Amino acid sequence: MNDRSPRPDGAPASAALKGLVLEHEAAPTGHWDELRGEVSSPKSDTARSISAPWQRFLAPFLAPLDQTAQTHEATMNADLNTRMANLQRQVRDNGITYNVYASADQPQRPWSLDLFPLMLSHTDWQQIEAGVMQRMQLLERIMADAYGPQQLVLRGQLPAALVQGHPAYLPAMHGVAPVGGRYLSLAAFDLARGPDGCWWLLSQRTQAPSGLGYLIENRQIVSRLFPQAFEAFPVQRLANTYRTLIDGIKARSPAGASAHIALLTPGPYNETYFEHAYLARYLGLSLVQGNDLTVRDQKLYLKTLQGLQPVHGLLKRVDDDWIDPLELRADSTLGVPGLLQAVRSGNVLVANTPGSGFLESNALLGFMPGLARELLGQELQLPAIPSWWCGEAAALQDVLPRIADCVIKPTYPHHTDRHSFEPVLSHRLSPPEQAEWAQRIARDPDAHTLQSWLPLSHQPTWQTGPDGAFSIQSRPVVLRVFAVVDAQGGWQVLPGGLARLGTREGIASMQRGGSSADVWVQSPAAAPQASSRGQGPSPMTTAAPTQTQNQSQSQSQSQTPSPLQPTTPAQPTTTATTSTPAASDAVAQRQRLVTSRAAENLFWMGRYTERTENTLRLVRLSLEILGSENQNLPCLLNFITRLATRHGLVRAGVPAAAQAHRVFERSLIAGLWDQELATSVGFNLRSVRLAAASVRERLSPEHWRLLEQAESRFFQQAKRPGLAQSTPDALPDTVAVQRLLADTSQMLAALTGAQTDRMSRDDGWRLLSMGRHIERLEFLSHALSEAVQLGLIEEQAGFDAVLDLFDSTISFHAQYQQSRTPHALVDLLVTDPDNPRSLGWVAHTLRSRLKRMGHLADGASLPLAERLPALIELRPEALWPLDNSQDDTSRGAGSKTSPGATTPAMGQTWPLQATLGQCQSAAREVSDQLCSLFFTHSGEARYSVGA
Repeated sequence: MNDRSPRPDGAPASAALKGLVLEHEAAPTGHWDELRGEVSSPKSDTARSISAPWQRFLAPFLAPLDQTAQTHEATMNADLNTRMANLQRQVRDNGITYNVYASADQPQRPWSLDLFPLMLSHTDWQQIEAGVMQRMQLLERIMADAYGPQQLVLRGQLPAALVQGHPAYLPAMHGVAPVGGRYLSLAAFDLARGPDGCWWLLSQRTQAPSGLGYLIENRQIVSRLFPQAFEAFPVQRLANTYRTLIDGIKARSPAGASAHIALLTPGPYNETYFEHAYLARYLGLSLVQGNDLTVRDQKLYLKTLQGLQPVHGLLKRVDDDWIDPLELRADSTLGVPGLLQAVRSGNVLVANTPGSGFLESNALLGFMPGLARELLGQELQLPAIPSWWCGEAAALQDVLPRIADCVIKPTYPHHTDRHSFEPVLSHRLSPPEQAEWAQRIARDPDAHTLQSWLPLSHQPTWQTGPDGAFSIQSRPVVLRVFAVVDAQGGWQVLPGGLARLGTREGIASMQRGGSSADVWVQSPAAAPQASSRGQGPSPMTTAAPTQTQNQSQSQSQSQTPSPLQPTTPAQPTTTATTSTPAASDAVAQRQRLVTSRAAENLFWMGRYTERTENTLRLVRLSLEILGSENQNLPCLLNFITRLATRHGLVRAGVPAAAQAHRVFERSLIAGLWDQELATSVGFNLRSVRLAAASVRERLSPEHWRLLEQAESRFFQQAKRPGLAQSTPDALPDTVAVQRLLADTSQMLAALTGAQTDRMSRDDGWRLLSMGRHIERLEFLSHALSEAVQLGLIEEQAGFDAVLDLFDSTISFHAQYQQSRTPHALVDLLVTDPDNPRSLGWVAHTLRSRLKRMGHLADGASLPLAERLPALIELRPEALWPLDNSQDDTSRGAGSKTSPGATTPAMGQTWPLQATLGQCQSAAREVSDQLCSLFFTHSGEARYSVGA
């Protein structure tokens, strides 16, 4: 459906828009309705108005003049259904996830995103931007005082229990000047629109605020679904603020514009790990975990294949008390021992400076108006929801009788030994329950904070009902906006944010059924003249707190803020701290750093991928043999039995294939999904995904999607009746299993293409490639050795089975037709330099990869390359001697091995067997040496932490 030009602001709504408004579920009475741009009232005419932003957005859906209302409704619903399906598909394709108690054996949950954006006029954004910038400045001043002179506590303007008594306050950082002159580089503010139509602050996040990655993904998806509406609004862009954040961190770091910045993540099991990987890729940062870093001589270093590389800035997504097990939580495995000492020494900038967590306390909001007057000499322009810290006797006495109208929130965080709990809506409690909570508060008043209940505004959402029908429903919305520090030390507010949508019961966290929406902020050039409505917040209809409690908070909240024009700091162009590095510096920084952890995961990702392919091919070959006319050939049955047992595809004690065909077959199929078998196809496939999850920032969305699809489809089939049977007498559906294995093999082929053709050829990729080749060299050389020992190549069926296992059937027929001689087999599978499945090609490629790694670890990989046999330099006759007693011209294509070659007698060792054994031992030795060379760092300094 083509977008039409939007109607002029203030124009009467068309009949189509009136119908849409009538169909839309109105906001509850007393709540602001974002669609209509007014507070919802039972007496209001629901078809009377629609807000100007929504008129612009919905203009493309206006019914043509020749359509009836019913036809328009059907057309519009079909169009929105299609867009919603595209949105959900894009979320899945991009691999956007938010994990709910993520674990290794459970799939990650797709990110929840609504179809409709939250739209803010320029007037609304003026209030938000000016207020957030002012509050950011105020938080910085409070932080500087708390870790400096502490005058606010000494003068009684802040209770000591909310500063030094807060578990997130770090005494170890007291008196430490912030690196770069700022304590805070980034902060998030949760806002809600009240019944007065103005925005109110609910909470603030300073430790490790989340949402920046999901925010940009939301924008990219929704803007593509509504490109004409996005342009017509028009919407302010986001990218400049992300650049400002990184430029600000670099400019204030010890190394300036050439600083190495890393993003510290708790790891792939964190619920927002997708965002960490996405931000690292989007911002060009090194994604690191605690064990990737080390402190040497009070400086922070990253463990890489190139050795220890200095880190000058750290954007952390780990809460403060976990970042240094040496000085904070000793049980933490997420942090870096000695990190606080490196910060105190001024050698690394951590954003935000450790110790900012006390600023997140709900109780602090009630003191902010007085602090603004004291520290800034200003009244707050963005009011906060009225808050009472019950640790003040006067505040407790004043607010406790009105507990039924409040929200009960914890003063201190959940992960400490201080009493904490989930927020409680008092108006949903019965009188006895309210009385019980009043008693709890009286027993431990410091741990409780009461806030006025704010009726949240409601946003239209596109919802799916239990019957699958779609409808426009109303959901409460909270807006999270972000402020960052620029290179000059000023503040910049990201023009947009992350809208969090609740359920019918209210705002819920993303782990408990909440959703999100994109946020569109109107550009100043398109903003209409400001009307009288929305010039500033009106007083809320709530009882004012006592003057002794929060220093006359209600007076500041009733002040009308004067809207400020958005102040976007000029981007520096010639200053030394933000200028582009010289060409030589750019070339020097061109090599991508590969952490030891990433290298190890890439190495094992390659090994597990190849191992999955090998075992999958072996199972497919075994099932084909057991269901073919060759199922009674002893050499074939012994071959698949020995290989399946060697690679752990059947459990110990299972009869050999020659003894019980069907028992062996059932055991082979049952083992595909056996989670206790660390060598099963399912286990290896899952291990590929787990290794890839730790290096997700290096993988394209298509690569990651292939991994997830391959694993999910494979395990979903295990639930089908007849596949993973539970009774010994049940016969599996072998045809269905073979079809599943064929489909999985195709996906693995695509995955191999993604690994070999879609990744940069850096040292990390070389380790991935070497992992694959080590696995292939060992597997194929062992399989060929078994085939020779069992006399497999003497039979035509056995000869073909070896070619099938090497995935070289087509190549053999193209080059040798039906000449099934041992020398032809050796030529193609051992010495051929052009066949990627030949042992010679694998060994040669592995040698070249090791030589390319010679610039690392003092060239320790170069001697390893010489351990691998140079098979492509050999002739087949050197590995399988000719029988001179027979005429070579008599070779044929019979079922037995052709004349002209002899078969080794029992106990006789030929050069081929010795060479195959050398390949296996060399593969194991190279693997062990690579692990010891590149995946650990020790002995590089006598001590880790300075005195």
